[in-house]
Amino acid sequence: MSDKEALAKANEAGLDLVEIAPKAAPPVVRIMDYGKFKYEQAKKQKEQKKKQHQVELKEIRMRPKTDSHDLEVKLGKAREFLEQRNKVKFTVMFRGRELAYRNFGIDLLKKVEEQMAEIAKVEFSAKMEGRNMFMILAPHSEK
Repeated sequence: MSDKEALAKANEAGLDLVEIAPKAAPPVVRIMDYGKFKYEQAKKQKEQKKKQHQVELKEIRMRPKTDSHDLEVKLGKAREFLEQRNKVKFTVMFRGRELAYRNFGIDLLKKVEEQMAEIAKVEFSAKMEGRNMFMILAPHSEK
């Protein structure tokens, strides 16, 4: 129908003429309450926003002399974070004279990398920053 007819019907019903698909040929319009239409659109966007996952960076701190059982517990927690599609930052903190034994920290991070290889990939390899050495792991992308 023509524009004038549609506007006349909308005015007669006490509603608005809302353009639904402007890029269609001819454009699609609907007679409805515009306020309600905007409310429904906002509601849909809010629902979509809820479903999106925001990737967080979780941190797990260790010392160069962290024992094997403690490491297993920390790796278990890291697995949980990675399964939730978050990134994990492993930090090895050095205190005092421990700084002279950086190779302990490198060995520890290599061990972490080997044990997490099937679930995660290294996004940022081991790097020293001040008294801390860190490495960032990211979950494998789904195929």
